[in-house]
Amino acid sequence: MGLVWALIMGAIVGVVARGLAGGHRIKGGCLTNILIGIVGSVFGSILVGIIGGTGVTGVNLYSFGVSLLGAVVFLWVARAVSKR
Repeated sequence: MGLVWALIMGAIVGVVARGLAGGHRIKGGCLTNILIGIVGSVFGSILVGIIGGTGVTGVNLYSFGVSLLGAVVFLWVARAVSKR
């Protein structure tokens, strides 16, 4: 059941991050949103861990914020790299 919630949260994070970071230019559907959300969870956990915090802890508002932070940073980096 945890995997299902992770996929659902990943899809939601991906949609929100694409809206915030201008990722609407990236083609793809639900699978792309889920992948952006999952990568965002990993990036967010790393970023928060660097400053001494706790990464993703489950399906909760804190984890959503960490994942969203990571997904937005990921999309900014991906856009910067793709422009070169």
